[in-house]
Amino acid sequence: MKRTKKLFSLALAFIMAMALMTPAFAAQEGTLTGGSITINDAVPGQVYKAYQILYLESYNAASNAYAYKANSAWSTFINSADIKGVYVNVDAQGYVTWVKDADAAAFAKLAQAQAATMTADATDTAPAAAEGATYSTVTFSNLKLGYYLVDTTLGTLCSLDTTNPTVVMQEKNEVPTNVKTVQEDSTGNYGEKNDADIGQTVNFKSTITAQAGAENYVFHDTMSAGLTYTGVTGITLNGATVDASNYTVVTEGLSDGCTFEVRFTQAFCDTLKANDQIVISYTATLNENAVIAGVGNPNTSKLSYGDSSNTKTTLPSETITYTWDMDILKYANGDENKVLADAEFVLLNSGKTKVATIVNGKLTGWVDVPKAVDGKITWPANTVLTTNASGKIEIDGLDADTYYLREVKAPNGYNKLAEDVTVTITGATVVEGKLTYTTVVAKVNNQSGAELPSTGGMGTTIFYVLGGVLMAGAAILLVTKKKMSNEQ
Repeated sequence: MKRTKKLFSLALAFIMAMALMTPAFAAQEGTLTGGSITINDAVPGQVYKAYQILYLESYNAASNAYAYKANSAWSTFINSADIKGVYVNVDAQGYVTWVKDADAAAFAKLAQAQAATMTADATDTAPAAAEGATYSTVTFSNLKLGYYLVDTTLGTLCSLDTTNPTVVMQEKNEVPTNVKTVQEDSTGNYGEKNDADIGQTVNFKSTITAQAGAENYVFHDTMSAGLTYTGVTGITLNGATVDASNYTVVTEGLSDGCTFEVRFTQAFCDTLKANDQIVISYTATLNENAVIAGVGNPNTSKLSYGDSSNTKTTLPSETITYTWDMDILKYANGDENKVLADAEFVLLNSGKTKVATIVNGKLTGWVDVPKAVDGKITWPANTVLTTNASGKIEIDGLDADTYYLREVKAPNGYNKLAEDVTVTITGATVVEGKLTYTTVVAKVNNQSGAELPSTGGMGTTIFYVLGGVLMAGAAILLVTKKKMSNEQ
């Protein structure tokens, strides 16, 4: 039995789900009492659970002799084909001994899985301090001696050592974390926010810092109405690609209202060590429902862990994708109150290689600028924008960038612009701690000229005038001479 004691002490730890708020306790068995387990530095908000797997019928410490039997709630597990003969031996009277060189860690994982499916809950539970409190001490007291599984959602702890009824453990595990980031396309960097066009693909990453003894890791992501989920593009563990057999992406039947989930297999969770980095990469499209400026278009994610009876989640991590707008004001001869309708423009990207397609005032995408044929460009559908009666064009859903307005037709009687107009959107600025954005207005002036004189018209008029003058002069001279002749 000395070998039994030594081997049982190897299985000092298992991770287990948190307790139900009103658990149905499985009875402790055996007659030997006085046991206790104390956990120092217990993590606030976690619920610690103790399961009596085996009870100690009798023992002789001096000769290291111990007689174990299975707690009736665990008898089926202990006698199952996966356990009996592999990890433990069970004789005809029900006494349990350890199989030489059996893998205690593997046994622990199987016991963990069994505990998660048991109808009866833990033998005893002990909640740690409330969320937000400092680390505390958790104690299980008045335990009957035996072989105990003690655990939380955080990681492995330890079982009760029957040679020392009072056991003190140190909690060394931490809560997993999740941090979400989004890529800014102009720099390629990932951070808390970005700008994008409507129709543009947006790249996200969520980094999960795992902990030992991970259980039932499920990643949840919730997108706002302005973002359309398009897929998970890859998952890595410490930089190495995680095979798709280790997780399932789910988009339907989600009870918490999230957009999609990534559910990791328990076999994968069993491989995780403290501070392992799981990075989930995925994409979305900024759609026509995107909020322009203002609060932007948020995307939140979180990680849930533990068993279904008492699941915990990390704090939500959020990114915001912004998109902006532009107005065009067309006016005449330097007077902004003299607005011009029927001016036609196209909006070009910063490289003047793409032209925007715009429907009902919203950007829908970009197409190649067509080549001129015989000196004339035929612009694609939905690219030519016309000023309204107020001399305006409104465009929603633009990235923070530099754009060019090209006038392709001036209003009748006005000169078409010879050069493209540069328009820059810089996005929001922080004013007194608040994000402030003012719509960019591109003011475009058109000049008109006066009517030109008709060539030759003035010469004919002059002849008519001179002729009239000469005739009048001749008449006056004739009358004068006649008068003078009569007087003589």
